[in-house]
Amino acid sequence: MRSHYCGQLETSLVDQQVTLCGWVNKRRDLGGLIFIDMRDRTGLVQVVFDPDQAALFDTANKLRQEFCIRLQGTVRARPESQVNDTMATGAVEVMADELEILSRSEALPIDFNQHVSEEARLRFRYLDLRRPAMNHNLQFRARVTSAVRRFMDDAGFMDIETPMLTRATPEGARDYLVPSRTHKGKFFALPQSPQLFKQLLMMSGFDRYYQIVKCFRDEDLRADRQPEFTQIDIETSFMSADQVMDVTEQMVRKLFNELLTIDLGDFPRMSWHEAMARFGSDKPDLRNPLELVDVADLLKDVEFKVFAGPANDPKGRVAALKVPGKAADISRKAIDDYTKFVGIYGAKGLAWMKVNDLSAGREGMQSPVLKFIPDAALEGILARTEAADGDIIFFGADDANVVAEAIGALRLKVGEEHGFVSDEWRPLWVVDFPMFEEHDGDLHAIHHPFTAPVGVTPEQLKADPANTLSNAYDMVLNGVEVGGGSVRIHDNAMQQAVFEILGIAKDEAQEKFGFLLEALKYGTPPHAGLAFGLDRLVMLMVGASSIREVIAFPKTTTAACVLTDAPGVANPDALHDLGVAVRVAEDTND
Repeated sequence: MRSHYCGQLETSLVDQQVTLCGWVNKRRDLGGLIFIDMRDRTGLVQVVFDPDQAALFDTANKLRQEFCIRLQGTVRARPESQVNDTMATGAVEVMADELEILSRSEALPIDFNQHVSEEARLRFRYLDLRRPAMNHNLQFRARVTSAVRRFMDDAGFMDIETPMLTRATPEGARDYLVPSRTHKGKFFALPQSPQLFKQLLMMSGFDRYYQIVKCFRDEDLRADRQPEFTQIDIETSFMSADQVMDVTEQMVRKLFNELLTIDLGDFPRMSWHEAMARFGSDKPDLRNPLELVDVADLLKDVEFKVFAGPANDPKGRVAALKVPGKAADISRKAIDDYTKFVGIYGAKGLAWMKVNDLSAGREGMQSPVLKFIPDAALEGILARTEAADGDIIFFGADDANVVAEAIGALRLKVGEEHGFVSDEWRPLWVVDFPMFEEHDGDLHAIHHPFTAPVGVTPEQLKADPANTLSNAYDMVLNGVEVGGGSVRIHDNAMQQAVFEILGIAKDEAQEKFGFLLEALKYGTPPHAGLAFGLDRLVMLMVGASSIREVIAFPKTTTAACVLTDAPGVANPDALHDLGVAVRVAEDTND
């Protein structure tokens, strides 16, 4: 139906006949001439209708915004005084000689010249996607996936599909379950990742696998989470952690070079312990220069229990966050707001100190907790934080995890609000994660139960699991974890040891992972891999604030689709065939 796309028209096509298909983006009636901006996915072009062609002009007079049309005309150069430098096609226009209205549009239910709520955007997503910004995001996403496939193919990786209907396995989130009609009372699970299948592919001899694949997790949502999301999934055999990091770093650097003409340079590496100590996060945003400084050793002997308690607790922490040159800008009200903010993360309060005149010693400080801090401790804090006149220092004193989360979040908030965050790209590898973390007295895998430990036997692992490091690695970009992976366990005894530490009994392990444990008996190669969050990566590259801006049809923060009104009520006959009964919860408000 068309010979060209709107955005392809340029001066080399002047005097040529073209046929275009698209939508009316804007219509103007000026001095007897009708102009429209016609739009398709490649961009806009101006079209002119001459009143001397009466029938054509009469049809053009009926055009309204978002009418779907097809037209034919001649490309001509615009007069120099009328060239529109803001349009890619601004040097040309089309003089129409044929026009067909393919489909009319009613008045639009949303007006993008005004603020439109996200719910309305998602309800009328097919209209929202016509906007240039959304059009650009999805086209850019397509370019990313195309570039990924080219890189992986050239590097000798095979694109292999894995099942969507599998069995439930504990991977850190709730599964989406699918009832089976042919096996009543039993359920498939939608995969949280292809983890076990890609390991089985390594056992099958396909030493370089990749897949751009949908994954499903029934978890609480936020800006960078969706119940269904897309991974760039990668697995290799006979490659070390360093080699996996090298090849995937090359891929990301090539994406940025090719699509954004940005050179990310070599990615630095930082241990998990250093990241937590300096930034309170295992995905630190290195664009923000503010850092946490431990001062617990300076405050062990103070009488102030708020400091002394955590300072003397092996699981406690006292950390200082210096904000340079902002003592005068951060008011008491702002401090109160920051105190409420850290409370979200479990902090019981927020101590602070303003450095008004360093040379005046204690007299040059302003703080409600100053009287509780001895001179030696005060001098130590000021020296360790490298405080200067005009600085303000915040203190977090609590359980180490609470301090990391609360003061780490405060670091990000203060950095953004007071202009400390640079506009550069700062990639990072975080490595040397602990193998396990403790919750309510039980150990849980930091990554997943198939991650290999570093440098220990199964017996050594069971003897000291809390202090064992995992052979895992995360890629972080501007404070966002864009990918994570690990060397996998390829030894049956080691896998059984990990299950034992995690409290997974032998019969439970056999029931849930029997096929994997069986496969580990038959010459399993050493293997490792990594999975990127495609949605997060594209979100960063286009400068969006949410992955919903780079997904064609995303869910809301309540995991619902307002476009299709999903999830919906199932047909009773279908439930009968599945052997499933629905129990309606009683109204607790009665």
